[in-house]
Amino acid sequence: MSGHRWKFVRVGGFDQVSLTTGADLVALGQLDLKLWVALACPTKGLEFDARTLALIDSDNDGRIHAQELIDAAAWAGTMLADVEVLARGTDALPLDAIAKTPEGTLLRDTARALLRSVGKSDATAITVAESSAAVEAFAKQPFNGDGILTPASTDDAALREAITDILACGPGATDKSGQPGVDAARVEAFFADVAAYTAWVAAGTDAAVNPLGDASEAAFSAYEAARAKVDDYFARCRVAGFDARAVGALNRSETDYAAIAAAELAPGTSELTGFPLAQIAGGKALPLVDGVNPAWAARIEALRTQVVGPVLGAAASKTELREADWQAIRARFAPREAWLASKAGASVAALSAARLAALGKPAVRSGIDALFAREKETEPLATAIGCVEKLAHFVRDLLPFARNFVSFEDFYDRTKRAAFQVGTLYLDTRACSLCVRVDDDGRHAEMAPRANTCLVYCQCTSGSGETMSIAAAMTAGDVDNLIVGRNGLFYDREGNGWDATVTRIVDAPISVRQAFWAPYKKGVRMLEEFVAKRAAEAEAAADAKVSGAVDATTTAAVAGAPAPGAAPAPAAPPKPLDVGVVAALGVAVGGLTAAFGALLSAFFGLGIWMPFGVLGLLLVISGPSMAIAWMKLRRRNLGPLLDANGWALNAQARVNVAFGESLTQLAALPPGATRTVSDPFADKRRPWGLYITLLVVAALAIGWYLGKLDGSLPPAARSVTVLGSAAPAAPASPASPTAAPAP
Repeated sequence: MSGHRWKFVRVGGFDQVSLTTGADLVALGQLDLKLWVALACPTKGLEFDARTLALIDSDNDGRIHAQELIDAAAWAGTMLADVEVLARGTDALPLDAIAKTPEGTLLRDTARALLRSVGKSDATAITVAESSAAVEAFAKQPFNGDGILTPASTDDAALREAITDILACGPGATDKSGQPGVDAARVEAFFADVAAYTAWVAAGTDAAVNPLGDASEAAFSAYEAARAKVDDYFARCRVAGFDARAVGALNRSETDYAAIAAAELAPGTSELTGFPLAQIAGGKALPLVDGVNPAWAARIEALRTQVVGPVLGAAASKTELREADWQAIRARFAPREAWLASKAGASVAALSAARLAALGKPAVRSGIDALFAREKETEPLATAIGCVEKLAHFVRDLLPFARNFVSFEDFYDRTKRAAFQVGTLYLDTRACSLCVRVDDDGRHAEMAPRANTCLVYCQCTSGSGETMSIAAAMTAGDVDNLIVGRNGLFYDREGNGWDATVTRIVDAPISVRQAFWAPYKKGVRMLEEFVAKRAAEAEAAADAKVSGAVDATTTAAVAGAPAPGAAPAPAAPPKPLDVGVVAALGVAVGGLTAAFGALLSAFFGLGIWMPFGVLGLLLVISGPSMAIAWMKLRRRNLGPLLDANGWALNAQARVNVAFGESLTQLAALPPGATRTVSDPFADKRRPWGLYITLLVVAALAIGWYLGKLDGSLPPAARSVTVLGSAAPAAPASPASPTAAPAP
């Protein structure tokens, strides 16, 4: 069981641990991971000190996991006598707050030495900047404790040249100073290669490896250039000797020759490279002069002059090569072939024999080993200086980072900003402070809709040409004027302005109020689009008629005008109006009138409940949209947005309506500002008040006439009293008695 007493607060729809003391931070290892808001996050894309994040990221994988934060807090606790220093968040590490342990004593002494080196012997605290400057200055020293040597690590010319050779012969390492260098493993591999390559070169002087003396290398090259093809020739001859029926196929068919015959051939044409060296026959020797494949003639000539004659001597024929002689040649070159295959230490082959001999001297290796020994001696000091910087960063930043990782206190505290909030987007008379950096568009496209948040993606460009993609949450206002291509202005956390262009919009409800008006706005847009479409179609039809009339006139003019005095052509009689169309129009108008009358009758039939009828009608139209918006707003959360950026969020981190409105500020006049409401260029106002009044009066008059208001009026004002039997609501008169039949 945990021995630490935790304090939790309910915010964002879930319980979050409140981290207020250094003891809370040091005890993070006792807090159940299921209660953490995040379990991992990237070290890039956050508005946080990059060096602090790198110090927490102990495995240098670019991600901070929960255990790494636990280890960092625990280490800071062991290095401090008073862990509450972690809760103060000061920029300076007090020396008297360091623990009195042996490790702490070394760290304190190192800090004092660093302060003395910058002329602050009397200082009682070391700042983050001073510790980082000390680490940077120490890293530039020839021996900085990182286990890497650079050419600058020695003044000895021979050793410096040796380190340069090692760097030239293989991959090196990067020193803390940023310079290329070599570590002990690379040096060990280099000298092993020098020894192996030197031994291999020495073995190459053996007589068996050089059967032709100084001419062996050139002869072997000629041999290697033709060996595979000569082997192929004698193998084909053996097959031909086994079965004469194979000779035709082994020599290639006429079809194969026909395929290359259409091209322009040269003596060494490459089209013949795949053909046999010479005509195949059982037991036949290889011709070396006449009858050789033109594509191989040059290589066979080199084989004849540099290999066959020198190896076989006067007994060999200079015009052909028997298979037995070829096998003898192969046997003579077998030792050299084996020697070449055993080549070792190839990484140093580019070095001359003189350099290899110099590097093989014991003094060079022992000198480099001595440099590594000096480098090793500085490791404790380098570690101590690094620990001073690490502790100074942790004292200042560890608790604020935990408030952006273990809990989201900074995010839900509107006086602060979370580490993932990269700036503020000004767009469409609003300022959006919930802006996150976007590095993976594909991941965001997949995850963003699950956040149930209206998101605006923007491509931002700084004055220097640097680009960045962001996603801004629109949590107040409406989306009427949000369209792809709109431009805005983005300010990062340092106050730098970036031009922002909307590239994508993820639509989602912003508020229930917006959802109420959404159906009507959608209906108006549909009506506008329908009217625009019909107008465009009508315009196109009119244009077509005009074009047709012009074409007809032109045709008539070409065909010739009517003779002078001729009677004009009679006009086409008007097309009579179709009776069926008239009937259909009458039925349609009658139906609409009846439906409208029934609607009015039902509406006025509500009497004093008419306002509730209006409200019910509005709810029928807007209710579904409002219900959907309400459900989605309850599920609006940060999880998918941060997960798309590489976080491992452990909670939903909801953004309700009230909190969302604080994340997007709408335009408002500043306090004390004056406002002139008269606009000389304002559109003329229509008397909507008069229109509405007349409409209400007309509705009341119709309702009174129909008797729908009689129940709410005194008897003298009722329609049946004023209009009598002419009132629609008057009771029907009794039927007249039927006349008695005549007797």
